[in-house]
Amino acid sequence: MTLEILWFLIVGVLFVGYFVLDGFDFGVGMSLPFLGKTNNERRQVINTIGPVWDMNETWVIVAGASLFAAFPEWYATLFSGAYLALFLILVALILRGVSFEYRHQGRAGRWSNWFDAFIVIGSALPALLWGVAVANIINGLPIEKIGYSYVFQGTLFTLLNPYALLGGLTTLLLFFTHGVQFVALKTDGVVRDRAHALGRKAGILTIVVAASFLLWTNIIHFSPVVLLFSALAAVTLIVSFGFNWVKRDGLAFTFTALTVVFAVLALWMVLFTSYDAHMVLPSTLGLEHSLTLTTASSSQNTLQFMTWVAVIALPIVLVYQGWTYWVFRKRVTVKHIEQAAH
Repeated sequence: MTLEILWFLIVGVLFVGYFVLDGFDFGVGMSLPFLGKTNNERRQVINTIGPVWDMNETWVIVAGASLFAAFPEWYATLFSGAYLALFLILVALILRGVSFEYRHQGRAGRWSNWFDAFIVIGSALPALLWGVAVANIINGLPIEKIGYSYVFQGTLFTLLNPYALLGGLTTLLLFFTHGVQFVALKTDGVVRDRAHALGRKAGILTIVVAASFLLWTNIIHFSPVVLLFSALAAVTLIVSFGFNWVKRDGLAFTFTALTVVFAVLALWMVLFTSYDAHMVLPSTLGLEHSLTLTTASSSQNTLQFMTWVAVIALPIVLVYQGWTYWVFRKRVTVKHIEQAAH
């Protein structure tokens, strides 16, 4: 295995971690108006991710930094081409983070309602646009090689094609269901009951939309490994729906997490198996304009140094984050919220 392939896989794993962890954060935020009818109930929902949401978001920073260091040409072309979409994601994440911190600083009522609306918008927009971005990456972008650079030849509306929009709707619904399962796992009382009921409704819609997107993906980018991961994603999503139905919250959440893992891996493997020369950014203008692992990667010395850093740092980060989730593993109860209000 070459270092280019190794870092292609590492970047993929980092994005998988981000979508699993921040994915349920997005889902919790989007579910707020459905699960929380009173201020205390909304606080109960928000507090399920209170200790971890900012830590979950750091995964995208690490993934982006690794992409920049390992594949600078890929990073430059992708981020310049999708600048407006990524800017909207950044604004939404900032708006969402500020709302978590400030909604309780004023009196309940209009103050909290405004910030609650920002939480919903700041969760839904990235959940949609990340799916649009990933779908466009695997399906090909209108990039052209001009000299030594690769230049995006489209606009924001180029990214909003039917296949990409279906991908965005898939991530939106999948993250929503993932978040609802997390709320059911972390709460009690009426909020937990609502989460179970909402999880059943959202689960059916998610299964239909996700199956349509993965089927479309396999039709246009078929390979055995993509089909395998797509099938695993479909099975784990259906199993999660079944566990939610019988109120086995831990297993339901675990299997939605596995669904995200397998779905992202299926899309990531499209780049590695469905194109010639292991492309990381296929061009709709022809293979001669596409970016491959070789043309997009940094020098061997850079990749070697990054590998040693990853070997040392990544296990430490995983252990620390696992310990954090263990510390905050208990349910957020109604009684705890009522006591904190006094």
